[in-house]
Amino acid sequence: MAVEKEKLQWMYKNMLTIRNFEEKVAELFAAGKCYGFVHLYVGEEAVATGVCANLRKEDYITSTHRGHGHLISKGGDLKLMMAELFGRRTGYCKGKGGSMHIADVELGILGANGIVGGGFPIAVGAGFTAKYKGTDHVVACFFGDGASNQGTFHEALNMASIWKLPVIFVNENNLYGISLSQKKSMNVPDVAARAAAYNIPGLVVDGNDVLAVYEAVQEAVKRARSGEGPTLIECKTYRYRGHFEGDPTVYRSDEEVEEWRKKDPIPRFEATLSQMGIMTEEQMEKIRSEVSEMIEEAVKFAEESPWPSPEEVLEDVYA
Repeated sequence: MAVEKEKLQWMYKNMLTIRNFEEKVAELFAAGKCYGFVHLYVGEEAVATGVCANLRKEDYITSTHRGHGHLISKGGDLKLMMAELFGRRTGYCKGKGGSMHIADVELGILGANGIVGGGFPIAVGAGFTAKYKGTDHVVACFFGDGASNQGTFHEALNMASIWKLPVIFVNENNLYGISLSQKKSMNVPDVAARAAAYNIPGLVVDGNDVLAVYEAVQEAVKRARSGEGPTLIECKTYRYRGHFEGDPTVYRSDEEVEEWRKKDPIPRFEATLSQMGIMTEEQMEKIRSEVSEMIEEAVKFAEESPWPSPEEVLEDVYA
């Protein structure tokens, strides 16, 4: 598979940006500077990166409670994201939405979602809009293994299949729905097997291999843009941290975590880039420094931003 050098470099920088952003948020949350729940994406960076590398600005994504990686990959502003986590007026939702509700419609980010399975109806609606208007826009609908047991999952796949909507359903299977193992919540080994019920393609990829994700989604996007309808792609991956910050993770073993750390998507991609002659260690280190500086600038912006005033509490509130 031939991928442009610039795109490969973007993938690397994007994965590092997600990792650094999330690790900084973990640090800030522990220090009491971020408010509300945060669900971190550390370990799953290859999925959002590989998916969004195939999308245009005008394409859409729907996200989840673990959405920072999706938002960054679709072009979200780190400063506005960080300010939102700090509860500041300059944040994406003016400090009122927090981690789980960031949106930027101009970038096609139709919102992170605190409701498990809440993104499915939105994705189908966006896909219907694209088809109705005759555009070739596509929608990437991110969801976890737990969400695949929600009624909205089946309703969305059924409607998207019937109407041949341009939706790519991206399952980020990190093996646990909160603390419940997928093996105890499903009687099939793969979420992708459920695609057969709706007569759409369903495939499983290594979610810790950014190029495998990219290649699978590339084909799904081609199908969607040409009017052939949806695809279900299951990305097998793993979150290194708990379901949320503060989760004791007593439901999994240290050995399991260590085995998955050996499959860390970032060192794997670094090795690939080196073998391909795309980047040297010096070039990678330069990008690491750039990313670190970007994250620190975002934190500084958030810390220096004003708090919302009490008078604003009912502004932009619709329910």
